[in-house]
Amino acid sequence: MHVPNDPSLYDEVLVSPMYLAGSNGTGEAGFAPVAHWPHHYLDDGPCQLLVTSPDQRIRIGWFGDDFELWKITAAKQAVAAPRWTATFNHVTPAEIVAGLTTALAHDYAEADPYDGNGLFLANPSMYWADAVRPLTGAGWTRDGGAERGTVEIVAPDGQAGVLIDNRLSGWDDETVTLWAGPPGWGTRAEAVFTARTPSHLIAATAAVMAESAPVVRERHQIDRRVEHLVTLTPVAQAVTVAPDAEPSVSRAPTPLDVRRTAVTQAVHRAARAPRTAAELRVMAAQSRSAGAAQYRSGSLAPAAAARPSANSSTPRRGR
Repeated sequence: MHVPNDPSLYDEVLVSPMYLAGSNGTGEAGFAPVAHWPHHYLDDGPCQLLVTSPDQRIRIGWFGDDFELWKITAAKQAVAAPRWTATFNHVTPAEIVAGLTTALAHDYAEADPYDGNGLFLANPSMYWADAVRPLTGAGWTRDGGAERGTVEIVAPDGQAGVLIDNRLSGWDDETVTLWAGPPGWGTRAEAVFTARTPSHLIAATAAVMAESAPVVRERHQIDRRVEHLVTLTPVAQAVTVAPDAEPSVSRAPTPLDVRRTAVTQAVHRAARAPRTAAELRVMAAQSRSAGAAQYRSGSLAPAAAARPSANSSTPRRGR
């Protein structure tokens, strides 16, 4: 149970599996692969930050106070209706969003600027398995209890999965839902893709969920209803001394190590180096809830208290 005045709540820990780590309150990891794209700060609207490709065909919106924290779209022209949409809720780790933004940065870099197309506008595969191959390749298995007309693939621990709805009735229907965590407003992460989302982009997002690398969080950012499902490793490790040997320091990666590794991997995959994440950190700091400061001072009144009940299930489809 979290004690409000416990200073250890702000210790940084490595969380595994990553898909149960929740959000850390910033979008830094998700924006890192496209940090070199134009940024539009929209302080007066529900979308606080909009990052677009240089031609504005790809749009990545950050809705810092909404249930759907991220909305990502792609269109054939800047003024055209989106061809597909992906949304990520407020529980989804930004590292998972980075799987999609990395793939988008790569697709855009490879696109012919005079063509008007690009892999990010490709038709989805006619085979649903292509979108979730990273998960099945990692040992996730099909759940036989899914509704007729749907397919569900579940992680070995049963705490994450993907639901594919093959009962297609429209191109804008939401047909693929990646989920993680127990049902509930504050515990279940969801990434939802509409029918025309290219399969390789869903696969790129799913591939991050299949990875085993932990992510850094402050201890209080782990919902207490999820704590028993994750492994928490303190970032700072003790000094170990072997008999008759010089003392040696054994430590886990620092938060900076982990963040640098994540950004480096994103850059390698995107084949485009970001300029800087400084503006993103400023944006993230501004969008943090005032509840964190109140939490530290003991006057607990988190912004989440104004949200729907944590015991209520999310309005999305899911396990």
